Amino acid sequence: MTISDRFRDVVVRLILERPAARQSISAWADALAASGAKLKARMAAIADTPANRRQLRHIIGLERWGQRRMRVALGEPFINDEMDGYQPPVDLNLAELIDVFLNTRDETVQIARQCAADPRAETALVRHNQLGPLSIRGWLRYLDMHASLEARRLR
Repeated sequence: MTISDRFRDVVVRLILERPAARQSISAWADALAASGAKLKARMAAIADTPANRRQLRHIIGLERWGQRRMRVALGEPFINDEMDGYQPPVDLNLAELIDVFLNTRDETVQIARQCAADPRAETALVRHNQLGPLSIRGWLRYLDMHASLEARRLR
C-alpha cells in the first residue's frame, strides 16, 4: 500500500466512515429523504440555464451510479464502471431534471431501506473508484454530501 493510499484511507475514515457510523442505515435513509426535500426547494429557485442543467445531470448521474454500487450489498454483481453512463439525457429541461432528481433520491432512500432490512448490507464493503471500499453507511453519507455540495454550484 502506497503512502497516497494510506492517506486516502485515513481521509475516507475521518470524513465518511466515522461520521456515517454514528447513524443507522435507516436513519441515513431518513436523512437522505430530508436533504432531498431541501435540495428540491433550492432547485426550484434556480434558472433553467445550460450550466445548471449540466450540474444537475452530474448530481443525478453520480447518485444513480452510487445506487448501483449499493445494490452490490444486496446481492447484485459488481460492475466496474464510471458515473457518466448514469446521467440523464442532455435534452431534458430543468423541470424535467428536477423530477428525475427527486425520483432518483426516492430510489436511493428505498435502496437504503432495503439495505437496512438485509443483514448482508450491514457488513458489506463496496468499492468506490477513487475512495476505495465503502460501507453502505459510507456510501449514503457520500451521496448525501455529494448532492449537497454540488448543489451549491446551482445559480
